[in-house]
Amino acid sequence: MSTDSKTATPPPGSGTFIPESFLDVPTQRLYLLSLGALCQAVKVFDFFQYLLLPSDSQGSYGRKWLMVDFLYCVGLAKLRIPRLRYSKSVVALQIIALWLLDGFIFGGITLNVGRGHSWIGRAEVTSTPEASNLWNLVPGLGFLTGSSGKRDTHLLGQHTVRMSPISTAQLNPYGETFCLAAPGHSILIPILLNNTNPTTVRYSLTPLGYVEESGEKARPKAGNGGKVEYVDLNSKDLKAIENARLESLQVARAATSKRESQDYDEYDDDDEDEDSATSRVGPALQKTQGLAHIKLTKPGVLRVERVLDSSNVDARLVYPNEVTVVPCPRAQFTADSLMDREDFRCAMPGLAHGAGEELNLEILIFGVPPLSLRWYKEVGRQRESFMVEGIESPAHNHHGPAEIVTGARGNRVPAELKVPLTVTLDALGAHSYILESVTDAIGNVVQAGSSDALSVPGSSQPAANVKTRRSVTVLRRPNVSFRNCGPGAPASLLIGDEAPLTVATKESDTLDGPWDVTVKYQPPTAEDGVKANKRYKAWTKDLQTQPGRKELTVRANAPGEYTILGVKGKYCEGDILSPETCKVVERPFPTAEIEWKKIHECSGDIGVSASLVLHGTPPFYVYYQMQRDSEPPRELVKSFTSSRGEFTIQPERSGHYVFKFVQLSDANYKKVALKGPSIDQVVHPPASAEFANSTPGGSAKKIINSCSGSMVDVDIDMRGTGPWNLEVQVVGPKGSETIQVPGITTARKTLQLPIPKAVDRDGGSFEIDLVNIEDAYGCKRAISVPGVVVNVRRVQPTVKFYGQADKRHITILENESANLPLRLTGDGPWRIKYRRSEVPEQVLTATLNSPNAQLAVKDKGLYEIFDVADSQCPGSVVAKEATYRVDHSYNGSHILPAICEGVHNHVDLELTGRPPFQIMYNIARDAEAGGSKLLDQPTFSSIQPRTSFQLRTSEAARIYYEVKQIGDAAYPLAKNKNAIIPRSQRLLFEQQVLMRPSARFKNKNRISYCLNDAFTPHDAAGPDGTLVLEGTAPFYVTLSIRNLATSETYTETREIQDTTWKINIPSYSFHSIGPIWSVWVDVAETAAIVPFDRREDFCIGDAIQFQLEGTPPWAIGYRINGKSYMQEAKLSPFSIQKMCKTAVTDLRYTVHPLPAARVGHGKRIIQDIHEGDQAEIVFTLIGEPPFTFTYQRTELTSKKGAHGKVLETHTVSGVTTKEYSIFSALEGTWTITFISDRYCRYPPAQPDGSVEKSRR
Repeated sequence: MSTDSKTATPPPGSGTFIPESFLDVPTQRLYLLSLGALCQAVKVFDFFQYLLLPSDSQGSYGRKWLMVDFLYCVGLAKLRIPRLRYSKSVVALQIIALWLLDGFIFGGITLNVGRGHSWIGRAEVTSTPEASNLWNLVPGLGFLTGSSGKRDTHLLGQHTVRMSPISTAQLNPYGETFCLAAPGHSILIPILLNNTNPTTVRYSLTPLGYVEESGEKARPKAGNGGKVEYVDLNSKDLKAIENARLESLQVARAATSKRESQDYDEYDDDDEDEDSATSRVGPALQKTQGLAHIKLTKPGVLRVERVLDSSNVDARLVYPNEVTVVPCPRAQFTADSLMDREDFRCAMPGLAHGAGEELNLEILIFGVPPLSLRWYKEVGRQRESFMVEGIESPAHNHHGPAEIVTGARGNRVPAELKVPLTVTLDALGAHSYILESVTDAIGNVVQAGSSDALSVPGSSQPAANVKTRRSVTVLRRPNVSFRNCGPGAPASLLIGDEAPLTVATKESDTLDGPWDVTVKYQPPTAEDGVKANKRYKAWTKDLQTQPGRKELTVRANAPGEYTILGVKGKYCEGDILSPETCKVVERPFPTAEIEWKKIHECSGDIGVSASLVLHGTPPFYVYYQMQRDSEPPRELVKSFTSSRGEFTIQPERSGHYVFKFVQLSDANYKKVALKGPSIDQVVHPPASAEFANSTPGGSAKKIINSCSGSMVDVDIDMRGTGPWNLEVQVVGPKGSETIQVPGITTARKTLQLPIPKAVDRDGGSFEIDLVNIEDAYGCKRAISVPGVVVNVRRVQPTVKFYGQADKRHITILENESANLPLRLTGDGPWRIKYRRSEVPEQVLTATLNSPNAQLAVKDKGLYEIFDVADSQCPGSVVAKEATYRVDHSYNGSHILPAICEGVHNHVDLELTGRPPFQIMYNIARDAEAGGSKLLDQPTFSSIQPRTSFQLRTSEAARIYYEVKQIGDAAYPLAKNKNAIIPRSQRLLFEQQVLMRPSARFKNKNRISYCLNDAFTPHDAAGPDGTLVLEGTAPFYVTLSIRNLATSETYTETREIQDTTWKINIPSYSFHSIGPIWSVWVDVAETAAIVPFDRREDFCIGDAIQFQLEGTPPWAIGYRINGKSYMQEAKLSPFSIQKMCKTAVTDLRYTVHPLPAARVGHGKRIIQDIHEGDQAEIVFTLIGEPPFTFTYQRTELTSKKGAHGKVLETHTVSGVTTKEYSIFSALEGTWTITFISDRYCRYPPAQPDGSVEKSRR
């Protein structure tokens, strides 16, 4: 095997910093160049932020990009990527080029190009050139020499004073009270530590009631055999207590979260925050503070004796350094006051609002006296709270030696006291007496009945239990009585039926039900007027109401007297109210005594009359039958409200009649058979007559109309036996005429009666009355029926279509209705007949109620009216205006009225379906090349079936609208995009939008005139001053010429016959200089420069304001320190040839440097002092005295770059020296915010609005 000894050429990427096996060279180049492009893109974004952000937020951009560009160039060189390898000099040139670009972009370098502003356009104020130094060419490096734009070179330095911390220890920092719930329980008492980490905590525990008498050996109070204990806790003990406390908190929090997991809602997160906050009592701790806890298992007075830190330095103990721990107070009802079951009390007789008795309760209270008890009572839904304070043992001596020596209540021994509580049951309903909380002398508040001895803020209400709650229910005494029955109002018992008697309770409690009611029955006796019946036996029964009901029904099946003897509920006996007795009376069947009488007149028997005497309970209904000849009998009914009555039967037709009574009804029985007498009779009714079709028994007169002829036809109906002789009277406006009509043989006769001549000639009304009638038997009777009023009209009604012949035409869509306007004369309503010329054999009718009615039609064609009649007479049709043409639109489009451009307009659409609706439609307009051009395809929504569709009137054209798709709640557009309405069924409408006339100037070039020139054109052929008009001539144009110098306005109106007009107003001349708008007309004068301010002393950075007079642009020449400069001012966008040049004299100004100030000689000084020491703060002032400067003190802050809260600010004036010092023992940071010397101030004063306006 041979080996090749040739030397291999290394690969191109073998010298790269990143091995090519890990990342090939092209990929490395791509990544690095992409990173560079990304950096430049971010730089462009920062550049726009630099332009928009305030000046105090701009300095960081230059520094950042100087560092980024430097690192990028150096890192690129270190990677040694082929084609991106450069020599050190090239890398240095790259860095300098990028730094120069950063300086230009972010304001580090400013070029003066003669216009007085930066090339990036950040200001528009003309300024003098500023001096530059070497560091300004490299922006961002100014911080090396104190000239950075971010750092204020005029106000430098700060002096910070810090107070050395003091170690303190405070027992019970939040002022809590502590108690032990039961033997074996423990509590944690916090110690607030500041600037210390304790290694030893020594405390003493003095038993309650312990007294040390002078001159004798210390001994406890009688009954307490304890002694003072001293306990030392090292750091290990403190840590074990803290770990146990944290574990208990985690267990409690886990149990709480598990219990509330099923009830999670959107507020749970806030509740967790509150739980975490309440887990540590008190405010949040500062960084130098900490908490330690002492664990106690027995009561006593805890006193911290000493706290020692790791440096064996005692921490200062904050007073008070002791806390009293006692057994937790408790309260409950005694065993004698507790009940094993519900306690119900009954109200005493005669008391409507209470039981009328007192309830004696006894409460057992334990704790350190004096004790306070809070309890409340609930009666119904009303709660009343009570507070009992100062609960002491009767044997307590308020001036005992222990209290005098200790001077505190907390050193007393707990006691168990019994407190009586007497309450009055003064209201009906449930009475609950609940012990709420008990408070001992220390201030421990414990919820009564709570298993937790500690009073934790936010804890729930105590659970109601038998030891802390006593409940009594006061029941109302039930009372009963009969309902709807009593003395004078007995109950009715029908034969063979039962009478329901209702016994109802009033004002009774449901808890007392059901109720037992005792009822006694006593049958009627012979003394009552009723024969005694042996089958009726007296009885006494106990009845009970149904559960949930307050009444019962006694079914009485025998007459007699029913009496309530007593009532008793589940707990209480009741009272019997009136009426307690109900008498039941048996009602007999109704009967009648009937007497018939015949009625006879001239013609014979004309009817019968009946007299009735009725027995029973009114009202009565008498049923009788009437049969004529062999016809089926008819059953009729007559009602009577009293026991006696009469009525008459007079048939209208002759014949043989049989009258018979069949049934009788009263208030108790219905249709009882009545065997009354019957009567048969041959009836000849008397003669009578009335006008046909009149209302029987009515008093209104019938009205008939006569439109033509001298006679009127009247129909008469006659009754009786014919033939008849009739006498008729015609009553006119001026007289009357009686007409005899003999030998009428038919029951209906048409009479032709003459119209009075005056009424026949002029029209009007007259009346026809029936006077008398005579029948075949010679019996003559007068007639008193309402007459007939005849209206005679000699003017016929007319009808026609409204509108001129060329306008009686309308175009509609298919299936659309058109309303054709009509004009009618006469008295409505009118009935017209019309037809379409296309179908002449089809006659259509319409009834109209208004003289300006409209005829609704749908079909196209020529409509013709050929007949009309009003409420009285037939009429005629106006022949020339009897037709109206209706056409259908060829493209199915609604043609809307034309409207002017920009005027709001809409159409109303009727929508069917389930709202809300969505409508998609197309909007198009006429195209210039023909056809239409689609403008938009919007969608709008509506929640109402009738909606307003806004039309587009913003441009002049013919606008077309096409409804393409409709959706509703059942078929929304989003889910039915393909459900498009077919084109043949789409709703189309169009409208012509007319263009408004407009006027504009052909161009906006400025026109120059001289003083006192007339406003006539200089160049008749030029476009300047030419007005272009759009619309239809002639135009009326109103011109307004406003002089900006004098604020005068001249107005003139011209009539123009062409679409262009050269302004020519010879009646107006220019009397003052200045521009005239809106086509600018400049009236020139000699150039001049006038200063706004007469001062001669200015400061660096001040803007010296001048007013330039003449025609822009101006060229201003000036000198600074003997060096000449030329500045051009151009405030108008239109350049005009320079017209004047003026020499300026006596404008000289002195520019002074800005003053400066240093705190601590411009350095950052941090000085630590102790309590009682003072620090000297030195201020160095630079400028021309006298000085005035302002300094401030801010609070210390731990956040880097954040400014603390300003604590105080002072201003010192009249300082003639260049150094000033103050002494302070306070903590904070001192800085200077303002300084002024004889000429200048810093920061400079902000220019007022007028200066800013002049700059712009």
